[in-house]
Amino acid sequence: MNINYSFVIPVYNRPEEVEELLKSFATFTTKIPFEIVLVEDGSTLSSKPIVEKFIDRLDISYFEKENSGPGDSRNHGMSKAKGEFFIILDSDVILPKDYLKQVDDYLNNTYVDCFGGPDAAHQSFSSTQKAINFVMTSFLTTGGIRGKNKSVKEYEPRSFNMGISKKAFLATKGFGKIHPGEDPDLAIRIKNKGFKTGFIEKAFVYHKRRIDWSKFYIQVNKFGKVRPILTSWHPETSSIAFWFPTCFIFSVLFSSILVLMNLYLPILLIFSYLFLIFFFSSIENKSIYIGFLSIMTVLIQFYGYGIGFLKSTYYIRLLKRNPKKVFPELFFE
Repeated sequence: MNINYSFVIPVYNRPEEVEELLKSFATFTTKIPFEIVLVEDGSTLSSKPIVEKFIDRLDISYFEKENSGPGDSRNHGMSKAKGEFFIILDSDVILPKDYLKQVDDYLNNTYVDCFGGPDAAHQSFSSTQKAINFVMTSFLTTGGIRGKNKSVKEYEPRSFNMGISKKAFLATKGFGKIHPGEDPDLAIRIKNKGFKTGFIEKAFVYHKRRIDWSKFYIQVNKFGKVRPILTSWHPETSSIAFWFPTCFIFSVLFSSILVLMNLYLPILLIFSYLFLIFFFSSIENKSIYIGFLSIMTVLIQFYGYGIGFLKSTYYIRLLKRNPKKVFPELFFE
Protein backbone atom coordinates (compact mmCIF):
# COMPACT_ATOMS: atom_id res chain seq x y z
CA MET A 1 0.00 0.00 0.00
CA ASN A 2 1.50 3.30 -1.16
CA ILE A 3 0.55 6.06 1.27
CA ASN A 4 1.05 9.74 0.48
CA TYR A 5 2.31 11.53 3.60
CA SER A 6 2.01 15.17 4.57
CA PHE A 7 3.83 16.48 7.67
CA VAL A 8 1.83 19.34 9.21
CA ILE A 9 3.66 21.65 11.61
CA PRO A 10 2.26 24.77 13.32
CA VAL A 11 4.86 27.37 14.29
CA TYR A 12 4.74 30.34 16.60
CA ASN A 13 7.91 32.46 16.91
CA ARG A 14 10.28 29.49 16.61
CA PRO A 15 12.56 29.96 13.57
CA GLU A 16 15.51 28.27 15.31
CA GLU A 17 13.40 25.22 16.11
CA VAL A 18 12.14 25.09 12.53
CA GLU A 19 15.71 25.04 11.24
CA GLU A 20 16.64 22.12 13.51
CA LEU A 21 13.52 20.21 12.48
CA LEU A 22 14.05 20.79 8.75
CA LYS A 23 17.67 19.68 9.10
CA SER A 24 16.44 16.40 10.54
CA PHE A 25 14.03 15.99 7.60
CA ALA A 26 16.97 16.48 5.23
CA THR A 27 18.78 13.51 6.80
CA PHE A 28 15.95 11.01 6.13
CA THR A 29 17.35 7.78 4.73
CA THR A 30 14.04 6.59 3.26
CA LYS A 31 12.96 7.16 -0.34
CA ILE A 32 9.28 7.35 0.66
CA PRO A 33 7.91 10.62 -0.80
CA PHE A 34 6.48 13.21 1.56
CA GLU A 35 5.64 16.89 1.77
CA ILE A 36 6.01 19.35 4.63
CA VAL A 37 3.23 21.84 5.36
CA LEU A 38 4.41 24.56 7.73
CA VAL A 39 1.82 26.97 9.14
CA GLU A 40 3.01 30.24 10.69
CA ASP A 41 0.43 31.01 13.40
CA GLY A 42 0.59 34.80 13.64
CA SER A 43 4.29 34.87 14.49
CA THR A 44 6.26 38.07 14.85
CA LEU A 45 9.47 36.10 14.25
CA SER A 46 9.02 34.65 10.78
CA SER A 47 10.36 31.24 9.77
CA LYS A 48 10.14 32.08 6.06
CA PRO A 49 13.88 32.82 5.65
CA ILE A 50 14.63 29.42 7.21
CA VAL A 51 12.15 27.66 4.91
CA GLU A 52 13.75 29.29 1.87
CA LYS A 53 17.10 27.71 2.81
CA PHE A 54 15.58 24.22 2.44
CA ILE A 55 13.21 24.79 -0.47
CA ASP A 56 15.58 23.14 -2.96
CA ARG A 57 16.05 20.04 -0.78
CA LEU A 58 12.58 19.45 0.65
CA ASP A 59 9.01 19.64 -0.66
CA ILE A 60 7.75 22.44 1.60
CA SER A 61 4.54 24.45 1.53
CA TYR A 62 4.58 27.56 3.74
CA PHE A 63 1.44 29.36 4.92
CA GLU A 64 0.99 32.43 7.09
CA LYS A 65 -2.18 33.22 9.06
CA GLU A 66 -3.40 35.23 12.03
CA ASN A 67 -2.86 33.72 15.45
CA SER A 68 -5.64 31.27 16.30
CA GLY A 69 -3.83 28.55 18.24
CA PRO A 70 -2.03 25.33 17.31
CA GLY A 71 -5.20 23.26 16.83
CA ASP A 72 -6.70 25.62 14.27
CA SER A 73 -3.30 25.96 12.57
CA ARG A 74 -3.05 22.18 12.23
CA ASN A 75 -6.54 22.10 10.74
CA HIS A 76 -5.50 24.83 8.29
CA GLY A 77 -2.42 22.84 7.33
CA MET A 78 -4.37 19.61 6.83
CA SER A 79 -6.91 21.41 4.65
CA LYS A 80 -4.04 22.59 2.41
CA ALA A 81 -2.08 19.31 2.43
CA LYS A 82 -1.99 17.05 -0.62
CA GLY A 83 -1.41 13.76 1.18
CA GLU A 84 -3.92 11.17 2.30
CA PHE A 85 -2.24 10.70 5.69
CA PHE A 86 -1.20 13.63 7.88
CA ILE A 87 1.61 13.45 10.42
CA ILE A 88 1.31 16.19 13.03
CA LEU A 89 4.48 17.41 14.73
CA ASP A 90 5.37 20.17 17.16
CA SER A 91 8.05 22.56 15.96
CA ASP A 92 10.29 21.66 18.91
CA VAL A 93 10.98 18.08 17.82
CA ILE A 94 13.88 16.49 15.95
CA LEU A 95 13.26 13.41 13.82
CA PRO A 96 15.44 10.27 13.65
CA LYS A 97 16.61 9.32 10.16
CA ASP A 98 14.28 6.32 9.92
CA TYR A 99 11.16 7.94 11.40
CA LEU A 100 9.01 7.83 8.26
CA LYS A 101 10.10 4.27 7.47
CA GLN A 102 8.93 3.13 10.91
CA VAL A 103 5.55 4.80 10.37
CA ASP A 104 5.17 3.41 6.85
CA ASP A 105 6.15 -0.13 7.87
CA TYR A 106 3.61 -0.10 10.70
CA LEU A 107 0.73 1.29 8.62
CA ASN A 108 1.39 -1.20 5.82
CA ASN A 109 1.22 -4.07 8.30
CA THR A 110 -1.42 -2.78 10.74
CA TYR A 111 -3.32 0.12 9.24
CA VAL A 112 -4.90 2.61 11.63
CA ASP A 113 -6.51 5.99 10.97
CA CYS A 114 -4.82 7.65 13.93
CA PHE A 115 -1.54 6.84 15.63
CA GLY A 116 0.69 8.28 18.29
CA GLY A 117 4.39 7.82 18.93
CA PRO A 118 6.66 8.35 21.93
CA ASP A 119 9.14 11.10 22.63
CA ALA A 120 12.73 10.68 23.73
CA ALA A 121 15.61 12.84 24.93
CA HIS A 122 18.43 13.44 22.46
CA GLN A 123 21.98 13.27 23.80
CA SER A 124 22.42 16.97 22.94
CA PHE A 125 19.57 18.03 25.25
CA SER A 126 20.30 19.98 28.43
CA SER A 127 20.11 18.31 31.84
CA THR A 128 16.84 20.11 32.57
CA GLN A 129 15.33 18.94 29.27
CA LYS A 130 16.37 15.36 30.00
CA ALA A 131 14.86 15.52 33.50
CA ILE A 132 11.58 16.91 32.15
CA ASN A 133 11.52 14.26 29.43
CA PHE A 134 12.00 11.49 32.00
CA VAL A 135 9.23 12.78 34.26
CA MET A 136 6.81 13.36 31.38
CA THR A 137 7.28 9.85 29.95
CA SER A 138 8.10 7.56 32.89
CA PHE A 139 5.62 4.94 34.06
CA LEU A 140 6.47 6.04 37.62
CA THR A 141 5.11 9.53 37.06
CA THR A 142 2.54 9.51 34.25
CA GLY A 143 1.74 5.82 34.00
CA GLY A 144 3.23 5.84 30.51
CA ILE A 145 0.22 7.62 29.00
CA ARG A 146 2.49 9.98 27.03
CA GLY A 147 4.28 7.29 25.11
CA LYS A 148 4.92 3.89 26.58
CA ASN A 149 3.54 0.64 25.25
CA LYS A 150 2.09 -0.37 28.62
CA SER A 151 -0.19 2.27 30.03
CA VAL A 152 -2.56 2.80 32.94
CA LYS A 153 -5.28 3.59 30.38
CA GLU A 154 -5.89 3.38 26.66
CA TYR A 155 -3.29 5.46 24.88
CA GLU A 156 -4.33 8.87 23.54
CA PRO A 157 -2.01 10.15 20.77
CA ARG A 158 -0.39 13.51 21.44
CA SER A 159 0.08 16.17 18.77
CA PHE A 160 3.85 16.47 19.19
CA ASN A 161 3.95 13.12 17.32
CA MET A 162 0.58 12.10 15.88
CA GLY A 163 -0.78 10.71 12.62
CA ILE A 164 -4.29 11.20 11.23
CA SER A 165 -5.79 9.91 7.99
CA LYS A 166 -7.53 12.40 5.73
CA LYS A 167 -10.69 10.34 6.15
CA ALA A 168 -10.60 10.71 9.96
CA PHE A 169 -9.83 14.42 9.67
CA LEU A 170 -12.83 15.04 7.41
CA ALA A 171 -15.13 12.95 9.64
CA THR A 172 -14.18 14.79 12.85
CA LYS A 173 -13.34 18.24 11.39
CA GLY A 174 -10.01 18.09 13.18
CA PHE A 175 -8.81 19.77 16.34
CA GLY A 176 -11.02 21.82 18.65
CA LYS A 177 -10.42 25.27 20.14
CA ILE A 178 -9.15 24.11 23.54
CA HIS A 179 -5.39 24.23 24.27
CA PRO A 180 -3.80 22.26 25.73
CA GLY A 181 -6.00 19.17 25.48
CA GLU A 182 -6.93 19.49 21.81
CA ASP A 183 -5.02 16.31 20.93
CA PRO A 184 -6.63 13.83 23.38
CA ASP A 185 -10.01 15.42 22.57
CA LEU A 186 -9.50 14.70 18.87
CA ALA A 187 -8.18 11.18 19.53
CA ILE A 188 -11.28 10.40 21.59
CA ARG A 189 -13.60 11.76 18.89
CA ILE A 190 -11.76 9.74 16.24
CA LYS A 191 -12.28 6.54 18.25
CA ASN A 192 -15.93 7.42 18.85
CA LYS A 193 -16.39 7.69 15.08
CA GLY A 194 -15.30 4.05 14.77
CA PHE A 195 -11.78 4.62 13.46
CA LYS A 196 -8.90 2.48 14.68
CA THR A 197 -6.05 4.07 16.62
CA GLY A 198 -2.62 2.71 17.45
CA PHE A 199 0.74 3.34 19.04
CA ILE A 200 3.95 3.07 17.00
CA GLU A 201 6.66 2.46 19.56
CA LYS A 202 9.53 2.73 17.07
CA ALA A 203 8.29 6.01 15.57
CA PHE A 204 9.73 8.22 18.29
CA VAL A 205 10.79 11.85 18.11
CA TYR A 206 13.29 13.83 20.13
CA HIS A 207 11.07 16.33 21.93
CA LYS A 208 13.17 19.39 22.73
CA ARG A 209 10.98 21.16 25.28
CA ARG A 210 12.45 24.64 25.58
CA ILE A 211 10.94 25.62 28.88
CA ASP A 212 12.25 26.68 32.26
CA TRP A 213 10.80 25.64 35.63
CA SER A 214 8.21 28.44 35.74
CA LYS A 215 6.99 27.70 32.21
CA PHE A 216 6.90 23.99 33.03
CA TYR A 217 4.70 24.73 36.04
CA ILE A 218 2.30 26.80 33.90
CA GLN A 219 2.16 23.99 31.33
CA VAL A 220 1.38 21.17 33.76
CA ASN A 221 -1.08 23.38 35.65
CA LYS A 222 -3.00 23.84 32.40
CA PHE A 223 -2.85 20.07 31.81
CA GLY A 224 -4.49 19.62 35.20
CA LYS A 225 -7.23 22.15 34.42
CA VAL A 226 -7.94 20.58 31.03
CA ARG A 227 -8.47 16.98 32.16
CA PRO A 228 -11.80 17.49 34.07
CA ILE A 229 -13.07 19.47 31.07
CA LEU A 230 -12.25 16.57 28.74
CA THR A 231 -13.84 14.13 31.18
CA SER A 232 -17.02 16.23 31.23
CA TRP A 233 -17.08 16.11 27.42
CA HIS A 234 -16.14 12.42 27.23
CA PRO A 235 -17.27 10.69 30.48
CA GLU A 236 -16.12 7.29 29.22
CA THR A 237 -12.48 8.44 29.52
CA SER A 238 -12.66 9.00 33.28
CA SER A 239 -9.80 7.33 35.18
CA ILE A 240 -8.76 7.25 38.81
CA ALA A 241 -5.18 7.68 37.61
CA PHE A 242 -5.88 11.36 36.86
CA TRP A 243 -6.27 11.91 40.61
CA PHE A 244 -2.77 10.70 41.44
CA PRO A 245 -0.95 14.10 41.49
CA THR A 246 -3.69 15.66 43.65
CA CYS A 247 -3.61 12.69 46.04
CA PHE A 248 0.17 12.98 46.19
CA ILE A 249 -0.09 16.61 47.36
CA PHE A 250 -2.50 15.69 50.15
CA SER A 251 -0.35 12.70 51.08
CA VAL A 252 2.67 14.94 51.56
CA LEU A 253 0.66 17.34 53.74
CA PHE A 254 -0.87 14.51 55.77
CA SER A 255 2.47 12.73 56.18
CA SER A 256 4.13 15.94 57.36
CA ILE A 257 1.48 16.32 60.06
CA LEU A 258 2.01 12.71 61.14
CA VAL A 259 5.75 13.37 61.55
CA LEU A 260 4.84 15.88 64.27
CA MET A 261 3.09 12.96 65.98
CA ASN A 262 6.20 10.77 65.65
CA LEU A 263 4.61 8.65 62.90
CA TYR A 264 7.20 8.30 60.14
CA LEU A 265 6.04 5.47 57.88
CA PRO A 266 3.93 7.59 55.46
CA ILE A 267 6.70 10.13 54.89
CA LEU A 268 9.22 7.31 54.43
CA LEU A 269 7.00 5.83 51.72
CA ILE A 270 6.97 9.18 49.92
CA PHE A 271 10.75 9.46 50.16
CA SER A 272 11.03 5.89 48.86
CA TYR A 273 8.92 6.82 45.85
CA LEU A 274 11.08 9.89 45.15
CA PHE A 275 14.19 7.74 45.51
CA LEU A 276 12.86 5.39 42.82
CA ILE A 277 12.46 8.36 40.48
CA PHE A 278 15.99 9.50 41.30
CA PHE A 279 17.38 5.99 40.81
CA PHE A 280 15.73 5.15 37.49
CA SER A 281 16.32 8.61 36.04
CA SER A 282 19.98 8.46 37.03
CA ILE A 283 20.32 5.06 35.37
CA GLU A 284 18.43 6.02 32.21
CA ASN A 285 20.28 9.31 31.78
CA LYS A 286 23.60 8.08 33.19
CA SER A 287 23.71 11.10 35.48
CA ILE A 288 23.11 11.49 39.22
CA TYR A 289 22.62 15.21 38.65
CA ILE A 290 19.73 14.57 36.25
CA GLY A 291 18.36 12.13 38.81
CA PHE A 292 18.18 14.95 41.38
CA LEU A 293 16.67 17.30 38.78
CA SER A 294 14.01 14.67 38.10
CA ILE A 295 12.92 14.83 41.75
CA MET A 296 12.51 18.60 41.47
CA THR A 297 10.67 18.16 38.18
CA VAL A 298 8.19 15.61 39.51
CA LEU A 299 7.40 17.79 42.54
CA ILE A 300 6.66 20.74 40.23
CA GLN A 301 4.64 18.48 37.93
CA PHE A 302 2.50 16.96 40.67
CA TYR A 303 1.89 20.26 42.44
CA GLY A 304 1.07 22.17 39.24
CA TYR A 305 -1.12 19.45 37.74
CA GLY A 306 -2.72 18.51 41.06
CA ILE A 307 -3.76 22.07 41.95
CA GLY A 308 -5.06 22.69 38.43
CA PHE A 309 -6.98 19.40 38.40
CA LEU A 310 -8.54 20.08 41.81
CA LYS A 311 -9.58 23.61 40.87
CA SER A 312 -11.06 22.48 37.56
CA THR A 313 -12.87 19.53 39.17
CA TYR A 314 -14.49 21.91 41.65
CA TYR A 315 -15.71 24.42 39.04
CA ILE A 316 -16.43 22.10 36.11
CA ARG A 317 -17.46 18.78 37.64
CA LEU A 318 -19.10 19.94 40.88
CA LEU A 319 -20.44 23.41 40.12
CA LYS A 320 -21.08 22.63 36.41
CA ARG A 321 -19.66 25.97 35.29
CA ASN A 322 -18.93 26.85 31.66
CA PRO A 323 -15.24 25.97 31.02
CA LYS A 324 -14.76 28.89 28.63
CA LYS A 325 -15.91 31.37 31.27
CA VAL A 326 -13.97 29.84 34.17
CA PHE A 327 -10.74 29.18 32.25
CA PRO A 328 -10.69 31.50 29.20
CA GLU A 329 -6.91 31.08 28.94
CA LEU A 330 -7.50 27.48 27.77
CA PHE A 331 -9.55 28.42 24.69
CA PHE A 332 -8.98 30.15 21.36
CA GLU A 333 -11.84 31.90 19.60
